[in-house]
Amino acid sequence: MTQAPTPTADTVRRLILSLLKEGAGAAGPEIRPVTEAGGHATWWVGTRHVLRLAPDREAAAQQRRELRLRDLVRPHVPVAVPVSVAHGEWAPGLTYTLDTKVPGGSAAEHDVSAVGEADLAGLLTGLREVPVRQAETLGVPRVSPRSLEALRRAAVRAAGRLAAADEFDAGLLRQLTGPAAVQLAAQPGTTVLVHHGLTGDHLVVSADGRVRGVLGWADAVVGDPAEDIAGLAQAVGSPAAVRAATLAGYGARPCLRGLWLARCDSVVRLAQRLAGRGDDPPALLRTQLRHAWEAILLERVTELREDATDDAL
Repeated sequence: MTQAPTPTADTVRRLILSLLKEGAGAAGPEIRPVTEAGGHATWWVGTRHVLRLAPDREAAAQQRRELRLRDLVRPHVPVAVPVSVAHGEWAPGLTYTLDTKVPGGSAAEHDVSAVGEADLAGLLTGLREVPVRQAETLGVPRVSPRSLEALRRAAVRAAGRLAAADEFDAGLLRQLTGPAAVQLAAQPGTTVLVHHGLTGDHLVVSADGRVRGVLGWADAVVGDPAEDIAGLAQAVGSPAAVRAATLAGYGARPCLRGLWLARCDSVVRLAQRLAGRGDDPPALLRTQLRHAWEAILLERVTELREDATDDAL
């Protein structure tokens, strides 16, 4: 198998000069990698564009699908979705896209305001309105809902390890019993387009707390909307995520399901990272854990008992 080339600053500069049709002696815009770590697959180009290079053929296939999906999603959501001003191949079989930069910072830099929560509600509403069949025609995969009970059991084991390391109060997980986790299973007929990557880095937030755009559509799936509620819980905090989901028309059951997916995931991922598995910075995972475990009004008035009824959920 031929090893994929590694993009360098010279690779990017030649590509950008060809795209922007600069003169032979022109230096072109400033270019710099978005992060110093990794394979330098994402670059800032001047102040208005972002260049993303697919590092392998699987990522190239994802990028081709993402470009089509963004066009499908854009009319349905009230926030900006990046626009590709140029795309093609930067190496044989490996794609690139030069996207417009969405102005703003990340959710880690700016808190989401009440009006920003309404923006998130519009995003969740819009994703529900995207025709699922059209998304699947583009190649967006359909994914079955995860078992919350299986995730709960994994989280209980992980919580014990975190408690031993003085990272987490394992007793908090007793709030979610096995029967309650079963009650919070995904309901039939609730499948929608799911962004599946609503991290703080993928939410573009302005200084006034408005959500101005959403990045990172490559991992979108057709599946359980609670996954996006869970992503928001880790990115902006559980109260804001649940309020946004409620504004979008989701009831208590999917909100609670998303909340507990986020909580269990955050415990499992931090335990894995502290055991030497995974690449995410521990500080980021601790922030996600803290956000996911923020208390929400809904759980203060709803007790997840074994005898809880559907109306209570």
